[in-house]
Amino acid sequence: MLLHPVIDASDDADAREEFRRLAQSAGVVIVGELKAPRQRPDPRYMIGSGKVDELVECVGQAEADLVLCNGRLSPVQERNLSRRVGLSVLDRTTLILDIFAQRARSHEGKLQVELAQLRHLSTRLVRGWTHLERQRGGIGLRGPGETQLETDRRLLGDRIRQLTSRLAKVERRRAQGRRSRERGDVPLVALVGYTNAGKSTLFNRLTSGEVMARDQLFATLDPTVRKIEGLDGGSVLLSDTVGFIRDLPPELVAAFRATLEETLSAHLVVHVIDGADPDRLRHQQVVEAVLEDIGAGSLPCLKVFNKVDQSDHAAGVERDASGRISAVWMSARTGAGIDALATAITELTSEGRIQRTIHLPVHGQRLRSLLFELGAVKDERVDEFGGCHLQVDLDRRDVRSLRRLDGADGKLVDTLLLH
Repeated sequence: MLLHPVIDASDDADAREEFRRLAQSAGVVIVGELKAPRQRPDPRYMIGSGKVDELVECVGQAEADLVLCNGRLSPVQERNLSRRVGLSVLDRTTLILDIFAQRARSHEGKLQVELAQLRHLSTRLVRGWTHLERQRGGIGLRGPGETQLETDRRLLGDRIRQLTSRLAKVERRRAQGRRSRERGDVPLVALVGYTNAGKSTLFNRLTSGEVMARDQLFATLDPTVRKIEGLDGGSVLLSDTVGFIRDLPPELVAAFRATLEETLSAHLVVHVIDGADPDRLRHQQVVEAVLEDIGAGSLPCLKVFNKVDQSDHAAGVERDASGRISAVWMSARTGAGIDALATAITELTSEGRIQRTIHLPVHGQRLRSLLFELGAVKDERVDEFGGCHLQVDLDRRDVRSLRRLDGADGKLVDTLLLH
């Protein structure tokens, strides 16, 4: 049974439909729904007592064995509703965490989901579990001791610290991988977007990969990186990330921060948007808010409107007044507009690179050595005067570190690479 609290007349049909899809993604069978309008949340039940009685009647008639609430319940509200209804009542946060637990496949993903679940559970122990407020008893155990609630809090705290430590090690390995990719000359493109916008289908189309792609929310959880070959500007690495959703549980954002921050090392962020969704503007704002929150809001971004096969818009590229690509319309399912997307990725990843032939005089050997260390030298020719003619291809971000060179070498960077 789905319960939709409607607070302060803010009824949202799209939010209700999204909650239905979340429930179906978790594998439940929906036997009924109940809307509960109210001016402000009731501190005891979230909804009014009359609606609680109506919910009990609906649950009995539909023979439901679980109630899912489209909102975030406090521990007290969750406990009181469960007692009145006689069934487990779970809120939206718990539902999303359960879906993530079902979909996690990698070791890191399972650790992140468990950490998010335990952080959420720790809030349920505050006042919700009064039946645990008992002293230990038995021979040899009588006396003050510690309450069962205190024991559970301690065990939860120990497990949370253990998971946090393990994830810190995983993050250090991820950071090493990011640094090695940054030292290479292959740009990274990160796919982001609202859940079910078609990121995984697009990822499979571009990389011939086998990432699970289904018409359901959070079909893909574990991030994947693959190389795209055959582009005009050379190979690029493509990263598929977890989808976003409105009111994403803060526990989940905190646990998946290391995964989400993989986007920070990207040369280009490809924001995949469901072009056939009438609510796409709000979904787009949700994604942009999360990107801003993790510090990726200022990265170069390409908007890709997917599913043109379900809309009236033609596949192709849109450019702004200066002629720069601003958006691509395409269909990942049919392949319409895929060449336009490849062109856009090539053009935008090349914008952040310096590709030219430079002449280094004899006294520029220190700069030559650093360019080779960065893997930026594609070809070298030495002239009869001992100077070097280098064909270089490097990221503009590397130029910033080269500019820290002092003396003549620092001046060479400005003269040869930036002018």
